[in-house]
Amino acid sequence: MAQQHLDPTDPTAGPVAGSALGDYLRSQATEFLRALRSHRETGATAGGSEEAVDAARALRRSARRISGSLHTFRPLLDTEWSEQMRPELAWLSGTLALEHACAARLERLLHALHRLSGSAAFPVRTPGLTIGAPAGPAVPAPAAAERSSLTVGAAKAGALLERQLTLARTRAHSTALQALGSSRFHAVADKVAVLASEVPLTPAAAGTDLRPLAAASGERLTAAVTALPLVTAGHPYNAEALVHGLSPDPAPHPQDGPWHQVRLLLRLHRYAREALYGDDPVDVRLLAAGQALNRHRDASEAAAAAASAARTPRIAPATAYALGVLHADQRHEVEAARFAFHQSWQKQTVRTP
Repeated sequence: MAQQHLDPTDPTAGPVAGSALGDYLRSQATEFLRALRSHRETGATAGGSEEAVDAARALRRSARRISGSLHTFRPLLDTEWSEQMRPELAWLSGTLALEHACAARLERLLHALHRLSGSAAFPVRTPGLTIGAPAGPAVPAPAAAERSSLTVGAAKAGALLERQLTLARTRAHSTALQALGSSRFHAVADKVAVLASEVPLTPAAAGTDLRPLAAASGERLTAAVTALPLVTAGHPYNAEALVHGLSPDPAPHPQDGPWHQVRLLLRLHRYAREALYGDDPVDVRLLAAGQALNRHRDASEAAAAAASAARTPRIAPATAYALGVLHADQRHEVEAARFAFHQSWQKQTVRTP
């Protein structure tokens, strides 16, 4: 029998006591400590074993959920404690994400170069990482002459990207190791250990319904989606965005910022629903929208990396050409992800089995 989604804004749904927030935070703190122990046991060698990669991912996952819950439900938590914890958890999550992001970006770009040029696959040394397939069709396949020109510069473009992003990944790995050995991290871990047994809720929290605060997170998300340029994103190709992306301006793409913000707000709303109802039922509409926004971020950052590489001094024209085609391809992927989000968001909430 199908089960209807539990909606924080549904007036017919029963209240969710503040004690559920305490249970959720304790469970996430326990997951954090378990992941930390696993990370220490598996080690953190350069490149990392699959177990170490999984442990780092679990650390990020729990840190994000604790931080997000402190933001959404902050009226129910000790203010001083909450305001101290949130930026520290955000620092930790962001620091641990850098190495994975560099590896994923490199693999995405090298696969795109191979797809566009038809040249031999480029080696990607990213053990423990599995990157999903692109969002869908991007730049149409070049004609034979164009593909020949692209192939000439693709190998050098790939080698340049590998040098730059491997260096960035190595630096990110060193930064993560330094962070995990710092007194700052140990202070965070100590506070999370206390959180696993004692949640600093306000005296009124136990008798407070969590649904209004969770609903407010949904309202902020809806308002941000409404403000997006969905008219241009209502088509799989946005020529205006591509033209701007090909300009020499190294500043971030002006259309990307609001989309990244929606991704963060969607994540906060998902975490709020988890605090209320756990992982079941899963809102497949939010899940599909979140996946589209993740692809949007990945393609946006990959395009920026290609553009940055193309600004390297004294590179060969064929290399610059290959990087330009690669940049355009990833901006097309950005538009495809926006279109996919638009399609997902317009669907009615689906019932789960």
